[in-house]
Amino acid sequence: MMTYGLLGEKLGHSYSKPIHEALGRYSYELYPVSREALSDLLQRREFKGLNVTIPYKRDVLPYCDHLSGEVQAVGSANTLVARNGQIWAYNTDIGGFTSLSLRLGVDAVGRKAAVLGSGGASRSAVYALHKMGAREVIVVSRKGPVDYEALYRSHADAEILVNATPVGMYPDTLVSPVSLDRLPRLKWVLDMIYNPARTRLLLDAEKRGIPCQNGLWMLVAQAMEAAEHFTGERVPPEKTEEIYRRLQRDMLNVILIGMPGCGKTTLGRALARDMGRPFIDCDREIEARTGETPEAIINARGEAAFRQVETEVLKDICKGSGQVVATGGGAVTVPQNQDILRQNGVILHIQRPLPLLATEGRPLSARLEALEKARMPLYTAWAQAQISNTSDTESAVRAAREAYHEAVGD
Repeated sequence: MMTYGLLGEKLGHSYSKPIHEALGRYSYELYPVSREALSDLLQRREFKGLNVTIPYKRDVLPYCDHLSGEVQAVGSANTLVARNGQIWAYNTDIGGFTSLSLRLGVDAVGRKAAVLGSGGASRSAVYALHKMGAREVIVVSRKGPVDYEALYRSHADAEILVNATPVGMYPDTLVSPVSLDRLPRLKWVLDMIYNPARTRLLLDAEKRGIPCQNGLWMLVAQAMEAAEHFTGERVPPEKTEEIYRRLQRDMLNVILIGMPGCGKTTLGRALARDMGRPFIDCDREIEARTGETPEAIINARGEAAFRQVETEVLKDICKGSGQVVATGGGAVTVPQNQDILRQNGVILHIQRPLPLLATEGRPLSARLEALEKARMPLYTAWAQAQISNTSDTESAVRAAREAYHEAVGD
């Protein structure tokens, strides 16, 4: 018999299982089910509680005996509870979105909001924003009455923007559904996507100083509300914070930048062992993918050609999660690499005095002084913390680990 779990068509790498099991109240499994098998599963009612995800949030409703007021209002459910042979349907996305908005400090009263997308997540956000007192909520979609050009033309005065589409989500990262330059009055930006941690939309908002937040908090908050429906027991607010922090800590990459020869690879390997994470050396990854060393590429085709290869490899590596990544010393010379590294990572600058830098086998090291002068401002600007790597590796690992935890709010 199924007990508790997540019901969907293609579940992939869901975070629902670790979130629910962190409560220690029940086991929780993933149940990928085809559309053909959905009816039989729900008619048998052999489960205690299920969360429901794409594409079944509306399809489950005909099988339910009791619909909460919120489910009736938005027309979709993401939580089902079996009681005495009957199914009760709830929508905890609404509470999750409301919690996310309050955490960001959104004041919706009397304001105009634009919600991108027209699916179940969008309907939950629209309902929540109206409940929070929004004066007007515009739904924007490619085929709806308000498309994206109409958003810019007629609704550029929106003060709250919500992305409820998959645009920018892993693995197709670093694309945005809208141009923030054409929405000059925005005060808050919320993106329901949580992988990557910073979508292009959020990166663009940060550059403009607009308060913004991804969907990880919403994911955890709605799961905690679902757990309360499952068990009938209240989840303490501090538990939501604890699980959110743990997920954020485990998901983000540790990105090491710094001068050639500063010890990023040695430190990175040791740090990865210490944190129980995979380690990726960008230069070695380039060699594995191209069959050429960075030195060979630079010598044969020039530094510009190498930087292009490096950027493409970084794009692929850094969309992943929970890794320690050592970049090449010159990665910071390509401006677009900053967003590539930041989308899912905490960037640490590894420092070592110029006379101590290792130079063997490094084609650009002959002009280290000039490189240091040009790159040091970039290392400093890109990094969340500076890590000295002048003594023993253990001390540097400890400093890097502590800096990472501080950056993620642990």
